[in-house]
Amino acid sequence: MLFRHYCPTGSHPDCLHPHPITHVIFTLPTDHISPLTGHQKQDRNKPKSIHKRRRQPAFPPQTVLSKKPHFALKKNNCNSTINSITYIFSNFAERFMTKRNNMKAKKVLFITQEITPYVPKSPSSITGRELPQYIQEKGHEIRTFMPKWGIINERRNQLHEVIRLSGMNLIIDDTDHPLIIKVASIQSARMQVYFIDNDDYFLHRQMVADEEGQEYEDNDERAIFYARGVLETVKKLRWCPEVVHCHDWISTFAALYIKKAYNDEPSFRDSKVIYSSYGNGFQRPLEPGLGARAMLKGLEQKDLDLLNDTKSCLEMEKMAIAYSDGFIMQSENCNPELAEYARSLNVPVLPYQADATAFKEACNGFYDEVWSAGKE
Repeated sequence: MLFRHYCPTGSHPDCLHPHPITHVIFTLPTDHISPLTGHQKQDRNKPKSIHKRRRQPAFPPQTVLSKKPHFALKKNNCNSTINSITYIFSNFAERFMTKRNNMKAKKVLFITQEITPYVPKSPSSITGRELPQYIQEKGHEIRTFMPKWGIINERRNQLHEVIRLSGMNLIIDDTDHPLIIKVASIQSARMQVYFIDNDDYFLHRQMVADEEGQEYEDNDERAIFYARGVLETVKKLRWCPEVVHCHDWISTFAALYIKKAYNDEPSFRDSKVIYSSYGNGFQRPLEPGLGARAMLKGLEQKDLDLLNDTKSCLEMEKMAIAYSDGFIMQSENCNPELAEYARSLNVPVLPYQADATAFKEACNGFYDEVWSAGKE
């Protein structure tokens, strides 16, 4: 090891200047320098120095490590750029998927007329049973309602009353009618069904006509009570459906009330309504004064005029289409006049399909189409 002192005056480095030594350089042979790190190698055979001086590299550290910070800087810049691009694309993808998911209806309310096995099989009851199950299996959240017809066996189907939802009185034509809510489950479908019950309208009474085939004269009032009973129950459940699918004539007043009387309610403020017709309505003309019987806060004079001009079940279905956001021809027996009326109002129409599975998938897509309309 060589000790050299430098003269601060700039003269010969070996001169003996009276100034104190300011720099000491340790010069080592190259065989003691690691070619990888530039630091001294440990010589195990050589005894340790008695001098407690800090060992330094043979050349200035900035020369040894000059390339490493530059390389690390480039690597950091590259990683930073990649991270920035990844963040931008992930953020864009997240926003795109969020917007796309918002275009799909997640909560669907089914207001049905009949569901098998509670009533005998028919196109309406089969659809009421299979379509909600299919939509639920697709990942949607559903609620299903139907009237508690007098032909339904409560004990066999294990219906029980929901006390917290029952007890409200609905006034129709200046008469109080108690609202009773019952519930049952279809275990095989993992589906719960709510029943709207009332002694005046449904107890010991069938759907459209009595045992002798005589159609009930208050079918319009039964539809009014059923629609209001469903909407009040959903309010109590504090559930907000995005799509309300109304089935057959018994649900014709639901669209009117959702758009006019319940449009400020949190449960139905943003709901879209779809009406389905099966072509099996009643034939008996309606009694005059439908506007007074269906009157509810929020209805305007033009709504009452439309109600007063409604004289038949077919016109009730047209009224439902007028206040709906979509129309489905749910059966091959559906009156084509309804589809033409819907198209005249620029209401989207889904035609009937014979393939049951394809039709259910088409209904699922139709929900998204109706829900996303105007949101793009």
